[in-house]
Amino acid sequence: MPHLTAHLPENRLLGKESELIAALTDAIVGVYGDWARDLVSIRLDGVPEGRVALGGKAVDTSVSVVLGVRAGLFDRPDAAQISARLGAALTDAITRVLGEELREGVMVELVASPQERTFVGGAPAA
Repeated sequence: MPHLTAHLPENRLLGKESELIAALTDAIVGVYGDWARDLVSIRLDGVPEGRVALGGKAVDTSVSVVLGVRAGLFDRPDAAQISARLGAALTDAITRVLGEELREGVMVELVASPQERTFVGGAPAA
C-alpha cells in the first residue's frame, strides 16, 4: 500500500486539495500500474506561512513528500529506475497543480518498510 504524506505551503494548497490528490494518485499509478489505484493513501499537510525555512529565511517554495513503499521495491533489479520515476512523477504532479516555481524546492523521500512491519487496522498488511 503506497502511502504518501506531503507537507506543502498552506497558502498554495488551499482550494487545490482535490486536484493535487488526483494528480499524486495518478503519478503513483503511472509507475506502479492501475492495480495500485485503490491502495494509494495520501495525506496533505498544509504548513502555515512562516513555518518553513531554508538558510534561516522563511520560504513558501518548499515541499516535502514522503512516500512509504515496501522494502522489496529496492531489491528489484530496476529499483533505481522505479525510484527515479516516482521522484520525477510526484514532483511533476505537484508543480503541475501548484506551480512550476516550486520545482526546485520539492524533496521526495522514499521510505521503505518490510512487509512484516506494515499494519493496517491493527493487523499485518497483506
